[in-house]
Amino acid sequence: MDQYAQLLAGLTGSGALGEEWRGAFERAPRSAFVPGFVWIPDDDSPSGYRRITRTENPGDWWSLVNADDVVVTQVDDGGENGPGVVTSSASKPRLVASMLRHLDVADGHAVLDIGTGTGWTSALLCARLGDHRVTTVEVDPVVAAGAARRLRAAGFSPTRVVGDGLAGWPPGAPYDAVHSTAAVRRVPLTWVEQTRPGGVVVSAWGTPYANAGLLRLVVGRSGRESHGRFVGDVSFLWMRGQRPHAVTRPESAPEHRGPSDLDPELALEDVHAAFAIGVRVPGVRYEHVWDGADPYGTYRMRLSDGAGSWASVRYGGWDAEDAVRQAGERRLWDEIAAARLWWLEAGRPAVTRFGLTITPDGTQTVWLDDPGNRVA
Repeated sequence: MDQYAQLLAGLTGSGALGEEWRGAFERAPRSAFVPGFVWIPDDDSPSGYRRITRTENPGDWWSLVNADDVVVTQVDDGGENGPGVVTSSASKPRLVASMLRHLDVADGHAVLDIGTGTGWTSALLCARLGDHRVTTVEVDPVVAAGAARRLRAAGFSPTRVVGDGLAGWPPGAPYDAVHSTAAVRRVPLTWVEQTRPGGVVVSAWGTPYANAGLLRLVVGRSGRESHGRFVGDVSFLWMRGQRPHAVTRPESAPEHRGPSDLDPELALEDVHAAFAIGVRVPGVRYEHVWDGADPYGTYRMRLSDGAGSWASVRYGGWDAEDAVRQAGERRLWDEIAAARLWWLEAGRPAVTRFGLTITPDGTQTVWLDDPGNRVA
């Protein structure tokens, strides 16, 4: 039994891959859709990644492609000498199986697949439903062209669109399900409007602070709200049109300093705490930087809301009088500490206790346990 067959057997045995999808995974092996070169982490590379190829590194390539893990297929949107930001990948097979299962598709259903990427998920949908039932959209023309070649070579012909997935694809609507392999901060109203009532939208969803939820949204009747729950914790690449802002410090805003009431380690205690904090502190993104000039010689968490507010807190000596720096209209670190306290008082709720509602005008609210218990 080869490595991919062993992977499928393991996924099936654990219940991660249902029998209704097993045949599709066999007909469309991931190796048929991963490009001949992929990227692996490399601390000695300026970008943090090194390219390996199937021809020059066959053992490494096959081992990566047939493992239950993510395979990086593009960095820096395909540009040269970038910072090493992953911008396209082949998702972890276990996660792909989970997302497809949450679609609840049946024979005859039509699916809109957002983010063609390598073409693998599109192929799986085609193998399960038929080519004419699948429409796939990819924003990057180079990535789309590569996926088209691999889909043709494997014998699959979904409707392929090169364009912004946030707009969906109205000519194919209504769909029974929308499946997005890229994360959003706001579910596009276009996806809801292009899905039949009772249909399902499955997408990674997150905040700039924590890209961490897998949303399963059930579309309501015309003029009614759509409700959904977060059915797992995942982290996907962002839709290009919804990528978070860079963390920047305002140059002219006066700076306020003081001690922290919260150990910064606890602001990222686990995915559930980070998810809740991100929901309660909208628009805020963080990064970690080394502050060698600090008396403690320590890492700092820097935060920004992209609208002029900024904060920084050091990990070493976090309760010292000058540990926290804040500027702008919002006191971002104070908001982070208050949000974590809310999470504790709410009983440390897991991601799966949260849900999301979208109104007919596109207003999006997050709730805990019940749509009536709005938290953001």
